[in-house]
Amino acid sequence: MPAPTPGCDVPRFSVIVPAYKVQAYLQDSLDSVLSQSYPDLELIAVDDCSPDACGSIIDAYAARDPRVTAVHLPHNVGLGPARNAGLARATGDYLIFLDSDDVLAPGALRAIDDRLKETGGPDVLVYDYARSYWTGETVRNQLSHRLHEDGPVSFRAEDRPALLGVLMVVWNKAYRREFVEREAFAFPPGYYEDTPWTAPVLLTAESVAVLDRVCVHYRQRRTGSIMTTESRRHFDVFDQYDRLFAFLAERPALDRWRPLLYRRMADHHARLLASRGRLPRGTRGEYFRRARAQLRRYRVRGAAPAAVPRLRHAVLRLGTHGIYRSLAAVRAGALRSGRRLRALGRALSKGMLLLHYRLQRMLPLRPDLAVFSAYWHGGYACNPAAIEEKVRELVPRVRTAWICGPEHEGTVPAQTRRLRPGTRAYWTALARATYLVTNVNFDRGLVKRPGQVLVQTQHGTPLKRVGLDLLDRPAATPTTDFAALLHGADQWDFLLSANRHSTLVWEKALPSAYTTLEYGYPRNDVFQRAGAGEVAELRERLGIAPGTTAILYAPTHRDYRRSRPVHLDFERVLRDLGPRFTILTRSHLTYGGGPLSEDVHPRLIDVSGHPSVEELCLASDALVTDYSSLMFDYASLDRPIVIHADDWEAYEAARGTYFDLRAQPPGAIARTEDELVDIFATGHWQGSRSAQLRSAFRARFCQYDDGHAAERVVRRVFLGQSTGLPEFVPLEDRRPAPAAPAGGPAAGAPAQRRGLRGFDRLTLD
Repeated sequence: MPAPTPGCDVPRFSVIVPAYKVQAYLQDSLDSVLSQSYPDLELIAVDDCSPDACGSIIDAYAARDPRVTAVHLPHNVGLGPARNAGLARATGDYLIFLDSDDVLAPGALRAIDDRLKETGGPDVLVYDYARSYWTGETVRNQLSHRLHEDGPVSFRAEDRPALLGVLMVVWNKAYRREFVEREAFAFPPGYYEDTPWTAPVLLTAESVAVLDRVCVHYRQRRTGSIMTTESRRHFDVFDQYDRLFAFLAERPALDRWRPLLYRRMADHHARLLASRGRLPRGTRGEYFRRARAQLRRYRVRGAAPAAVPRLRHAVLRLGTHGIYRSLAAVRAGALRSGRRLRALGRALSKGMLLLHYRLQRMLPLRPDLAVFSAYWHGGYACNPAAIEEKVRELVPRVRTAWICGPEHEGTVPAQTRRLRPGTRAYWTALARATYLVTNVNFDRGLVKRPGQVLVQTQHGTPLKRVGLDLLDRPAATPTTDFAALLHGADQWDFLLSANRHSTLVWEKALPSAYTTLEYGYPRNDVFQRAGAGEVAELRERLGIAPGTTAILYAPTHRDYRRSRPVHLDFERVLRDLGPRFTILTRSHLTYGGGPLSEDVHPRLIDVSGHPSVEELCLASDALVTDYSSLMFDYASLDRPIVIHADDWEAYEAARGTYFDLRAQPPGAIARTEDELVDIFATGHWQGSRSAQLRSAFRARFCQYDDGHAAERVVRRVFLGQSTGLPEFVPLEDRRPAPAAPAGGPAAGAPAQRRGLRGFDRLTLD
């Protein structure tokens, strides 16, 4: 490999992308590199004599970006030699290999560079990846826990041998070029070329570091992947393991790794034998015999795994193909039998629970028992939580219980009984409780008894179409059971409405005999009760720097997308806005509710896992959303709202809305990222026009959110009072919680946290 020319700038990274018959994916791959926020790179794109348009695509990129080097091979050599051709042109400090149908995650190179600096420039840095399926689903590496950054910042392989259990690929690592050149590492020809590269590199490196962050999206193609193509070239795996064990033979100091690598080889052969669609018909016997010979040739003591894998390896090494097939058949039969037995056990258990529930329904109702739930048995949240708290205050004779999984029990107040879904206690409570309160629906097996009172609180003001109004929207309702939806509505005694708009929508979209309570949303009561001290405490707890403007960014989901869409380049937005701004970003519950996979910017705070969206509203100075119902709740705070409607036409076509948000917005509207930045940079977000729009929006949708909604519900439902309820406070007389002053956190007495509970764990619809 040539050394860099003296006097020339050496790039930090050399990114090598070999390409063969991937014209549909190549541009995405190259763009993911060139659009990185860390620009100090060279991109070496190798056309492996591809018969499609890969070569011309690479030339077009090289013509418009000087960082791109186009390499054209005279004939097809395969992935390994094509990588070698790119390696020969590399001049960067670190080498990164990217397959041409995969992509780098946004901000990946900057995160890699930061970690390299933190760990003192190791020989190898291992980072994480996520599988990106053609269906749109993205799943992080299941062994990502092995990339934890605890302990020494850099180490040798023997200090963390579990690292060799991570997928043996070349593209989840950054390699110091001097190290690769010194050891003369190169890729062999044939399939499975990563095998004789990855293990030698990790075992030879003097220093290894890890980065617990998804840097690569590993595309799982529906068709066309060579690893899922039927071919005799899968037999190349034997040559690759011969090369690996030859490498070990040349270095006696590495001999202690032979048992581990032997087990990996045996597992690899077993997986290939079991895989459908790889080995051509009639070749499995031949493959078995060659695998048996290779396992005998490199057999070492202490290499056997435990239990079933040990037997499988033994038969693979000592038996015949017929015996191996019989063992596989027996094992498959045992698995099927085990599944049947488990299914039978579940059926018996379910039958016993249903019988228990039926017997409990024959007993009298308990007038002093109320059962609450939110978000399909999630944590203590939303309107039900606010009502439950008010019940304990105003009706102490009523015992309350909350349905939630064990992972959410910590969110439930100590005075409230916890019920785990599906247990005997759960079915007993559903059978005997007089009051049932939820913001979605209870178990489908619920049989509502005469005398039971079911309160449906809902969990957002509907901008998007709901219920029967989705009958003509198949893109939004691929699995909706409208009959079950109406059956659920028929069980409601009371439906809580936040405003007249909601009342009209619900009664048309979910028609039934329930009574609508236009009382406002109890979860928003806290907006009228909290003071400056609470706001200051929340901002400090979230890590919002004093004197900065905190923007809560909370987009809704897209019915037509399974994966989380990326609407904003956070790094770019924060760079353009400058140090006065911080963004609190919150993903929608349908995308898992989990945090971002990377640290994009120090002034970006991922609050997707924060237990209370109300607290986030109180702590922020402005809301940026698209079509989320959170805007209706936030408006009651009388703080600026900016709508980022970058895909209105697509959203309206797929889901549909009840009014044109662009014509009646709660504040300024941005149709592009540039417009969004401009709205904040120029101050329009808090200007007089924004205030006028917000005032009209509040007058239409916030008539009842005056801080007394929970009390109205409890007095009407639990105490039977139809008169004498708290009168509605006019908008002009309300004093919502103040935002933090521009000079820093709000001053005043220490926070007393009046009612600041984890009301809403999840971003609203």
